[in-house]
Amino acid sequence: MASPCIVLQDDEQGYDLDLFCIPKHYAADLEKVYIPHGLIMDRTERLARDIMKDMGGHHIVALCVLKGGYKFFADLLDYIKALNRNSDKSIPMTVDFIRLKSYCNDQSTGDIKVIGGDDLSTLTGKDIIDTGKTMKTLLAMLKQYNPKMVKVASLLVKRTPRSVGYRPDFVGFEVPDKFVVGYALDYNEYFRDLNHICVISEKGKEKYKT
Repeated sequence: MASPCIVLQDDEQGYDLDLFCIPKHYAADLEKVYIPHGLIMDRTERLARDIMKDMGGHHIVALCVLKGGYKFFADLLDYIKALNRNSDKSIPMTVDFIRLKSYCNDQSTGDIKVIGGDDLSTLTGKDIIDTGKTMKTLLAMLKQYNPKMVKVASLLVKRTPRSVGYRPDFVGFEVPDKFVVGYALDYNEYFRDLNHICVISEKGKEKYKT
């Protein structure tokens, strides 16, 4: 059963950009700050505790889904490593990386490209679960390695009519069907350098459209 998460309702207004530190080159390209960086970090710390508790003594192979996953992955692993250092029970962990690409501009192409991946026994990675098709493709690929256990941690899950019904084991936030950027989530490779998760404006979409 999937763990509980923070649910942002459809009428969530977010926060004015001028309340936060936003890079000036993005100021006109965003509508609002949707999830502030501090809240992301606090929630990630709790997910690390939940993962440690759930995994028992199993060796974790932590698989990062690039590129959008690297910030969440790094921060999540930092919290897991801190728990390993400061508690009586610790879990051995190795790290691997994989890249999945399925977006052009703000639309999923349906053509999912999988690059990389090694011998995988446990997954604690990152994917924005949008329709869920990308993660289902990855999980199908992982089955050939006969892992003992596969667990998926996702910072965000979108409520969307396009969903195939997949839900990860650990979720940070459930969000409405909006295209969000920041905290390594991109729009055509832009906005990865933004600390907060923000809603991109129509002007921003047009500016960085390929």
